[in-house]
Amino acid sequence: MTVKDHLSRRGLLKGAAGTALVAGLGMPAIVRAQSDVIRFGHLTPRTGFLGPLGEYAVMAADLAVEEINAAGGILGRKVEILKEDSVNPQTASTKAERMVERDKVTCIVGEISSASCLTIAQVAQRTKTLFVNTGGNSDALRGKDCKRFMFHVESQNSMYVKSVGRSFMQEGLVKGKKWYSLTADYAFGHDLLSVAKRFMQANGGEFAGDDLVPTDATDFSAYLIKIRSANPDLVVLNLAGAQITNFLKQYAEFGLTFPIGGFGFDTALAWAAGKGNFVGTWPVVWHHLLETPGSKAFTEAFVKKYGKPPENQAWGDYIALKIIAQSMNELKSTESLQLVGHWEKGAKFDVLKTREGYFRDFDHQLMHEMYAVTALPADKIENEWDIFTSSGPVPGPDEPLDAIAATREENACTFPA
Repeated sequence: MTVKDHLSRRGLLKGAAGTALVAGLGMPAIVRAQSDVIRFGHLTPRTGFLGPLGEYAVMAADLAVEEINAAGGILGRKVEILKEDSVNPQTASTKAERMVERDKVTCIVGEISSASCLTIAQVAQRTKTLFVNTGGNSDALRGKDCKRFMFHVESQNSMYVKSVGRSFMQEGLVKGKKWYSLTADYAFGHDLLSVAKRFMQANGGEFAGDDLVPTDATDFSAYLIKIRSANPDLVVLNLAGAQITNFLKQYAEFGLTFPIGGFGFDTALAWAAGKGNFVGTWPVVWHHLLETPGSKAFTEAFVKKYGKPPENQAWGDYIALKIIAQSMNELKSTESLQLVGHWEKGAKFDVLKTREGYFRDFDHQLMHEMYAVTALPADKIENEWDIFTSSGPVPGPDEPLDAIAATREENACTFPA
């Protein structure tokens, strides 16, 4: 979806003439008028298996821009957001380039697919335009594929694995145990499986089996039969998007009772699975039941505007836009390179949690708390949204925020010039 208020050629000429009569400045006055608006680009998948998450991202971006403008905008100027369906990595790259070159956006925000994040980041690096990733999890984006002009509000896979991995260890599901995993067959899934296997090897567990699943797969019966035969101690899902919802529904229909959990997760997928189908323990970057003042205000505003609570993808896009606006106002600049330097120096931000967040200088990952959520029994669920209980913040209050992140040694990043 693009901005509608493009002027026709006739309207532009008419406006130029009118302004020239009043101000005596001719066409330069048109340029000045256009500069009164700051444009952000927003790219995220709105179709396909990630589409349901992308819609929450778009809703949150719209809400954030409304609030930024209501508070005075950026440097006294209104923010305008150009929104597009990124579709796939190739299309994402093309649209990112068009946003920068033709639409003159000051930055690009969004995405969920790690593969698309990489192609957008390549455009951002070449054009020296800030790109804030709000949904791509791959450790590689913070490691071998890192870019100086790319930052990450979304947590990396290592943070997901280490946060929920603590819960699995407390439940006795790691040391000496066997897991069976299903992994989405694209960049995100491959990266997540690698991180999960590293975690298991370090903590005394092993895999009874693991299967790569095509992203267009909808029937999981063959995988469920293999899982039943393997008799694992834990079924681990490294799937993404609507595939998690489909699997959970079919898992319930098969009547399997092995403990289940995952390393990649979005609360919208649990809601879509429905009462009684959502089971297990999962990691999230944020959820609507947090009791911090910032989270409660965000949830209330989202519910008022859309009639339902925000899910964790919404948090990422909302926070990213708020961080950018705050930084531009503090720096009195919209220049990408100035924001990069400001964030690399450890600027801190309210991320709606118990502690402020900051971007790590050597890989541009936002350091912040995560949570492990566990499905409620069906008879304990009172509505379609509040279907899980949550751990406290991970890391705990006495630990550094980077305790669950990949170390320099685990995921080395060298920024391109």
